[in-house]
Amino acid sequence: MASEFVARSAFRSNRSSPLRFILSHIYRHPLVAVLMIIGAFSNAALASAVPYFIGQSFNIVIASGQLVDVVPMVLGVLGSQLLRGLLQLVRNFSSEIFAQRIERNVRDELYASLLGKSMAYHDMQSVGEIMARVTNDVRELNLMMNPGMNLLIGSGFFLLMPLVTAPAIAPPLILTPLIFLILYFTAQVFFIRRLNPIATQVRASFGRMNSRLAETLDGLQVVKGAARERYEIEQFTASVDEVRDFFIAQGNIEARYLPFLLLALATVGGFVHSVYLYEIGMMNAGNIVAFMGLIFLFQFPVYSSLRSLSQVSLGFASARRILNIITAETNLDQNESGYQAPLRGAITFKGVNFGYTDGRQSIYDVSFEVRPGQTVAIVGQTGSGKSTLTKLLNRIYDVDSGQVLVDGVDVREWNLASLRSQISVIEQDVFLFSRSVADNIRFAKPESPQEVVESAAHKAQAHEFIGAMSEGYETVVGQRGVTLSGGQRQRIAIARAFLTDPPILVLDDSTSAIDSATEDRIQQAIWAASRGRTTLLITHRLSQIRWADHIVVMRQGRVAAQGKHEDLLRSSEAYRRIFARYESADDLTPAQREG
Repeated sequence: MASEFVARSAFRSNRSSPLRFILSHIYRHPLVAVLMIIGAFSNAALASAVPYFIGQSFNIVIASGQLVDVVPMVLGVLGSQLLRGLLQLVRNFSSEIFAQRIERNVRDELYASLLGKSMAYHDMQSVGEIMARVTNDVRELNLMMNPGMNLLIGSGFFLLMPLVTAPAIAPPLILTPLIFLILYFTAQVFFIRRLNPIATQVRASFGRMNSRLAETLDGLQVVKGAARERYEIEQFTASVDEVRDFFIAQGNIEARYLPFLLLALATVGGFVHSVYLYEIGMMNAGNIVAFMGLIFLFQFPVYSSLRSLSQVSLGFASARRILNIITAETNLDQNESGYQAPLRGAITFKGVNFGYTDGRQSIYDVSFEVRPGQTVAIVGQTGSGKSTLTKLLNRIYDVDSGQVLVDGVDVREWNLASLRSQISVIEQDVFLFSRSVADNIRFAKPESPQEVVESAAHKAQAHEFIGAMSEGYETVVGQRGVTLSGGQRQRIAIARAFLTDPPILVLDDSTSAIDSATEDRIQQAIWAASRGRTTLLITHRLSQIRWADHIVVMRQGRVAAQGKHEDLLRSSEAYRRIFARYESADDLTPAQREG
């Protein structure tokens, strides 16, 4: 399967179906699984010993009338239950280890799969829905194993014990357990068929609710700015009500759990049958007590299976949702055997066409060349496709047709990691992780020493404001860098690019949130950094446009003109209009330009 990133792991799950996916993870831990099964079997076997000892005690008391004769039976009960308790400890400990390991392994596999998906895939997914699957759905797999499968396996042995041991008391006594089991399993089949679709809806509705919540919190500033809190509360309440309704529907099915009635009928039927056999002399009073004790063993599987089957159904639905992500095809691949070499910096766009979605093309027949070490400015109106071109360069997206060449090699032929590690992109909307400032700067090279980090910050004109922070370079910025101003975030991103020292540097309007005085200082650093490397500038700053060796003018996804600044002013009406607009706005503040 194509993937941008492949986790280094000796294990690969079976992804052909949810059941095989679950089983493949179970097979990874055979010893723990065997201990759990042994514990479940011993629990049922030793539980069935209690009715035997009690029945024998009745016979002893009736025959001799001496309670002292019952002492061996009492010791038998105590000894068997002490052993049962010890084995139960092993069983429960094993089942919890089993469940936690499976949750860990599935979560690792799912996370690696998400990192490997292309941006085209992630663009179509809700972050809240993905988070629901990574957290809650994976957790449901844990609960499916323990207590779900743990109880289910244990109850299975409790169902078998009366069927095996009752004939030892009197052969005709097999009738009641046999009829009960036939009806019990028939009822379970119908129960599971009704429960599975509802369990799937429960998990899906929870994902939709989580998606709504994540989207609202992410856009909370917009919600408050538009005074739409009440509307969002109503929408979220509707999502919560949907989850509640599916849980109630699940509860309605569980409330009509037929095995409860079957247990009552088996108890009455077994008692009547054993009394009849007593009347015709086939068994004694102690045998009746022992047999009814065996029938009472059915209580555990009947009561526990309601919970365990519901948990297994939810886990199976979660496995299906997880597998839908893992098996989703992506249109990019890591291409580990692809071309690898140090970049010289030559870039060629040759007849490139691209659309983010089918039927909505964004780039039309774009062609231009960038020589190694050259600085090229890409200008155009908003929505003309400028930023899209940079995303095709490092294969965030792949072209629909045409070619993007780096050093004469189609980017699709490059080893993806090698290509991306040598191209640094600084975007207008800078993303910072909720980590220290130093860790954000050294993100691409985590082994970089502190002095290198500080040197990069100096070049990006960021050292001064970082030093003024409470903990300097160890100050932890908020999620997405919300504790910093736009200009501070951009300077940290520029420092991150300086630290990687890439052969190709892409500046996507990366100084838009910086005041003119600071930009002048950063401009000097960028000029110095661009020497000997290829630089693509997407900018509205006239100083940067004039500085470029070559200018590409984009209009409605097409190359309207290209050349040097002076030539374009003479020959391109589109460039003159853009240049006039930029010139009138060049002295405005970033906030005024946005307005």
